[in-house]
Amino acid sequence: MSPGDSDRLLRSVAAKLVKAQHLRDIEPLFGELPDEIESPAVELRACLLGELALIGSGTGRRALDAYAEKLRELGHPLARLPRTRLDIEHRFTVRVRGLGSIKTAKQLRSRFPEAPSTGGGAVAGRGAGDAQDDGRANAAAEPFRAGGWAREPEARFFTLPSPLSPDDFGISFLEELPLRCLEGEGSRRGSALACVTTPDDVLNELFSASYVGGVNGQGQGGAYARLYAWESLYALMGLPAGVVPLLEAVRRAADHRWLRFMAFTDWFHHDTSDLAFAVLDPTRTRVAVLAATDTDTDPTFSGSGNSPGTSSTHPR
Repeated sequence: MSPGDSDRLLRSVAAKLVKAQHLRDIEPLFGELPDEIESPAVELRACLLGELALIGSGTGRRALDAYAEKLRELGHPLARLPRTRLDIEHRFTVRVRGLGSIKTAKQLRSRFPEAPSTGGGAVAGRGAGDAQDDGRANAAAEPFRAGGWAREPEARFFTLPSPLSPDDFGISFLEELPLRCLEGEGSRRGSALACVTTPDDVLNELFSASYVGGVNGQGQGGAYARLYAWESLYALMGLPAGVVPLLEAVRRAADHRWLRFMAFTDWFHHDTSDLAFAVLDPTRTRVAVLAATDTDTDPTFSGSGNSPGTSSTHPR
């Protein structure tokens, strides 16, 4: 069994235990505090704590609280997350009837306000400078890589010589950026479209990408899906993970402007899952873009160009 398979097995076991067992039956597992974190038994318990946090359970229990504190002291990555679900995470693991994947411009417009196309946006887009950052790109893309999405995500960052008006932050701006996801004309006709969205919408999609998994079926379980979602959101905002507290990140997220966008290019197939987000920072001079698709009909596709990835072919 590969390390990746072993990790997914532990995460799956933890998720199933939390769903199948009462807390009183799980609590005895935390009677002995760990000395190190490089152990499958410790990893399982860390995942259990993460899964319990997502259902709002386990806090106030002496053994669980002590174990969580010890994991923080030892530097376990899951221990950076709060033991309770934050309000911004309200949609995690919640399926709402009628709110599936957005595959058409009509669906996107029906759920989010459209960001108008402007001439000023196009001019600003042509003046944007590439701010390549491989480490930040890898963190932003991790929910999709971990979830086994079919194609290497595109994560790009840009700087602007002067502040961009939020009204000019729309599809006319994005179409002027050198984005792989907006190249080509694809097999379906239609115009590119951008709509204003919210941080909780973006965070939920990042969580779902890893939690559910892509066509390769690599769902990561709730604990790590939550971690990857937050690390991706931090990367999109340019915040140092593990330094800025989550509640402070939530406050800062409200000061950013968030877009969902789609197009009818070789990237967007509109048949499985296509996601694309852009975020403008509070100074209005930095832009991050993250695009992912779970359909890959081009085995020679090499990804974003700023980090290596693999590609597999899946019939449409």
